[in-house]
Amino acid sequence: MGYYVKVQPNVKVYVEDLNPEGDNTIVFLHGWPGSHNLFEYQFNELPKKGYRCIGIDQRGFGQSDRPFSGYDYNTLSDDVYCVIKALNLKTFTLLGHSTGGAIAVKYMARHKEEGVSKLVLCSAAAPSLIKRPNFPYGVNKEIVTNIIKETYVDRPKMLSDFGEIFFFQYITESFADWFLQLGLQAAGWATAAVANTWIREELFSDLAKINVTTLILHGIHDKVVPFKLGEIQNKSIKNSKLIPFKYSGHAVFYDEKDRFNEELVKFIQ
Repeated sequence: MGYYVKVQPNVKVYVEDLNPEGDNTIVFLHGWPGSHNLFEYQFNELPKKGYRCIGIDQRGFGQSDRPFSGYDYNTLSDDVYCVIKALNLKTFTLLGHSTGGAIAVKYMARHKEEGVSKLVLCSAAAPSLIKRPNFPYGVNKEIVTNIIKETYVDRPKMLSDFGEIFFFQYITESFADWFLQLGLQAAGWATAAVANTWIREELFSDLAKINVTTLILHGIHDKVVPFKLGEIQNKSIKNSKLIPFKYSGHAVFYDEKDRFNEELVKFIQ
C-alpha cells in the first residue's frame, strides 16, 4: 500500500507501507541516489515473516515531491518525524542505509529517538562522508565535488559510474540498468543538493546522543562509505554491535541479502 504524507505545506513524501497489520515495524530510509525500492529484496521476505515494512522516499527522490530546498539533514530528519507522527508509530526499528543512515542518526539526536526501540545503520554516511582536517577517514572531498559537477553535466553517466562501485558482488546488465533508473527518478537538483550536504554537514555530536541498542552492518569492500566509518560508529554509539560483511561493498543489503535479512531479523526479535 502506497500513500503520501504532507511534511511541509507544499511538500509531500511517498510512503510504501507493507503488511500494515504486522506485529513488528521497521522504517527503512534509503541511500542516495535511490528510493525505497532499493530495499526490494527485504520487502520480498520480511512481510512474510510478520514484519510491517515502511519505506520512505526522501524528498526529491523516488515518488516524493521534488522541492528546490530542504536537503539538509535537519529537514530530511524532520520529514521522517512527520511520517512517524502521521502514521502514529509508537515503537519501531529505524533502519538507514548510506545517506539514509546519516538521516537516521540526525533523527535520533534531533527528535530524541522518538518511537525508536532499535536502530540499524547500514553502510551509514556518518559521522562524515568526507575527510576533514580532524577526520582522515572518509573519502576525499574532490570525489564529492566531482559528483556534483557531473550531476549538472551528464547525470546518467555519473549515476552509471556510481553503480559500478556500489556493488561488490556481480550484477547483471539488467540489474545495473534497474539501479540506474532508480537514480534517474530523482530530481537532478536534489541529487546535487544531498551531495552538497555531505560536504557541509557532520554528525560527530549526534552519534554520541544515541542510546538505543544499535546494529551496524557494513561491507568491508565498501568504496562509497569506507568500512572505517562503521568502526567509528561502533566506538561512538554506546550500546552498539558492528557486523562486518566480508563479501559486500556499499550494497550490503543486496551483496549478501540473505545474511543481511537473517541478521536483521535476529536483531529485531
